[in-house]
Amino acid sequence: MTELPLAMRSSLVKGRKHSHNRNDATPSSEQTVPGCSCRSVSWMKSKSQRHVSRTEQQHELAANTRWGLTVWRIQVDNVTLHKKNNSITGTLHVATHHLIFAHYPPASADSPAPAKGRAKEIWITYPMIAYCVYRPMPAILRQDHAIRIRCRDFTFMAFHFSDEAQARGVYDSIKALTCGLGSFNKLYAFNYKSPEIEKAVNGWQIYDARKEYKRMGISPKGADRGWRLSNINSDYTYSPTYPALLVVPSSVSDNVLKHGKEYRSRYRIPALTYLHPVNNCSITRSSQPKCGMFQDKRNPQDERLVAAIFSTSRPVSGAGMPLLDADGQLFDPDMQQGTGSAESTPTSTESTSRQSSDKIYGAQQRNFIVDARPQVNAVANQASGMGSENMEFYKDATKEYLGIANIHSMRESLNKVFEAFAHTDYTDIGPNQDLLTKSKWLEYISLVLRGSSLVARQVGINHSHVLIHCSDGWDRTSQISALSQLCLDPYYRTLEGFIVLVEKDWVSFGHMFRHRSGYLSSDKWFEIENERVGGNRKADNSAAFGSKSGSGNAFENVLSSARGFFSKKNDSKESVDVNDVGDGAPAIPAPTSKSAKHTVTNVKETSPIFHQFLDATYQMLRQHPNRFEFNERFLRRLFYHLYSCQYGTFLWDSERDRVQEHAYDRTKSVWDYFLSRREMWLNEQYDPTVDDKVPGKERIILPDTTKVKWWHELFGRTDLEMNGTAHAPTASLPKEPRDPIVTGIETSEVSIGPAANGSSFAGQGASAFTNGAARLTAGLGSLSLGKTSSSAPASRAQSPQTKESLPPRTIDEKMVSAATNNEPDATNGRLSFSAFARDNAFRDT
Repeated sequence: MTELPLAMRSSLVKGRKHSHNRNDATPSSEQTVPGCSCRSVSWMKSKSQRHVSRTEQQHELAANTRWGLTVWRIQVDNVTLHKKNNSITGTLHVATHHLIFAHYPPASADSPAPAKGRAKEIWITYPMIAYCVYRPMPAILRQDHAIRIRCRDFTFMAFHFSDEAQARGVYDSIKALTCGLGSFNKLYAFNYKSPEIEKAVNGWQIYDARKEYKRMGISPKGADRGWRLSNINSDYTYSPTYPALLVVPSSVSDNVLKHGKEYRSRYRIPALTYLHPVNNCSITRSSQPKCGMFQDKRNPQDERLVAAIFSTSRPVSGAGMPLLDADGQLFDPDMQQGTGSAESTPTSTESTSRQSSDKIYGAQQRNFIVDARPQVNAVANQASGMGSENMEFYKDATKEYLGIANIHSMRESLNKVFEAFAHTDYTDIGPNQDLLTKSKWLEYISLVLRGSSLVARQVGINHSHVLIHCSDGWDRTSQISALSQLCLDPYYRTLEGFIVLVEKDWVSFGHMFRHRSGYLSSDKWFEIENERVGGNRKADNSAAFGSKSGSGNAFENVLSSARGFFSKKNDSKESVDVNDVGDGAPAIPAPTSKSAKHTVTNVKETSPIFHQFLDATYQMLRQHPNRFEFNERFLRRLFYHLYSCQYGTFLWDSERDRVQEHAYDRTKSVWDYFLSRREMWLNEQYDPTVDDKVPGKERIILPDTTKVKWWHELFGRTDLEMNGTAHAPTASLPKEPRDPIVTGIETSEVSIGPAANGSSFAGQGASAFTNGAARLTAGLGSLSLGKTSSSAPASRAQSPQTKESLPPRTIDEKMVSAATNNEPDATNGRLSFSAFARDNAFRDT
């Protein structure tokens, strides 16, 4: 560790502990701060020194003053802060868990002398720092030395020092306290002491899985709705990343579950997350299956589980069934209108009665498996033994691919958004609209919303069951699952309901918060200008954030990763995804001892997945301002606490880790903060009335993806700066999507989607997966497989189309006719997927 200069060590002072919720108390009486060789000093109470913080986020500070604590504080006077073209001189404190800048308001015209009664403060928790640059200046230039900081909440600032030793000492201390901790146990959450206002609330108890499933109508003592509670994972040995309580079909025994788990990546079997209260249709979630290179691997227990899920619905009496037109086709008034809102159903009594008279009840249920990945990614994953369901064995369902990019694309997108705000620590100019456009951030948000809307339509309007998965079922799956439930259930749009939704689909079902958020930071996120010799700084900076340039050829990337897969022992069991060796899925940590030893952030595993979920929720709140009990400020503050590490809610990757590392005893829940200040987060426009017969008050709401906007409050900008006006929108707003949300469709009879080699859309009698496997086989044929490696059977080297185990599929002529609009395609008679998606119920409007 770097030792502080003598000038810095001499500035350790005794003083008061700031009255602030983010206090820097440590439990021990004497500690050594990483990067410092000196000891801490005791802080004694001094009433004359007490004052409060200035920011709106610190209303809880009144009851949070604690004195007589031993904390670190390095004080540097006469530091100039630059932020948005403003500069002010004050005192910088480098404390144990925060960087604190204190200053007095400048003198006004009426009062020439500055007021000394109350200082204003800016607090920065170290995990919030996304990038830090130290810029030393040659003495001959007589300019200040600067430390520029970029925060994850899009705050940009620069600190200027006249003394180089002080500047370098502060930089080294910030780096040591940010990425030099060496243990998650040193994060702020393990030292945070709740103020009195939060002690009356226990946020850890707000989510009770049994209570939530009972709300859905599932309980041991309740009526059998086709589902049961299973304790097969009560000790987390069955599936380490799944919750202890699983809900599965009543017709499936635990013995079936035991034999079916091996077929799913990470043992994340299809399990219920939501049951619709009216039509008994379900949303289940899982990980990808281990179908293998040729999709010839199958598991009867998994097939039985999925079939049981799709046969659980028994519609509630009087709830009605989907309408059919005279030709027996599904009638959806919302989709006929071509809008993105459930409120678009006809309001005229005459129109409604006329439509009803032409329709009949009794629609045949169509069930769906939604793979959130692009189809080609799923094909590529076959190289590592994964992939997607072979629909020959799941005949009661249709599979749809949503085409949502992986975590690496999302991380790169966010980096470009940050670049658009570069230099806003010194200037107040608006963001670079060209870079915002290139980031595709809003396009990705729109894509996630469209996928969620599709699932919500199928469950709430088309009365179908939906099984959702991506690769490992904890990133894109969590997004689509949670957002679709937000569309379907008014309860999740209340403050408590939204908290339960986050706890259930993100915390309990095992989103990798620790890996995706990078709480221990990385030394790659710290830079000293002019210290590098040669090299491409821009490329280095991109690498520092784990970004990847260029998509490349999917199969070339997978072949490259497959060579490594076959040439060496693969202990990590990572999922192979397009453009990267693995989908950012780390090896599952062993219990307590190993999990506590995560010391380095792998930047390639970081990604703003939960951030995107909050952004998508904001879009729905903005479009439906009276349908949510909570306000925008609640979402923005929740985003802050995702990275603040003040609470323990988001510090672990699974329910098992939280239990084994005693999170509930060692840390506080972030919901303590929100529920103890409930009034701050309430939406004044909220109308709790739910009446499906009244337009605008229906149970279901759907986002309009043509109206996706920048979350300007999160960026600290005005709506005009980020989004422009209705008549003059900014260039970075996405245009109306022309492509369908569904990028591929498979049933037991037909496979439609992009060919494995990236050519035009094609309808194929044989599965697109097996065609993709043929290309992979050709590439892998040149690999040198060791005698001890587990090679594929000799039969796999044959062309998949000639394998007797996979009978060729026949294309339903009626489906082909509908897909092509009875017009032959100009490209060798291939099936036009775009026409199929446009003219059938799979479309997203």
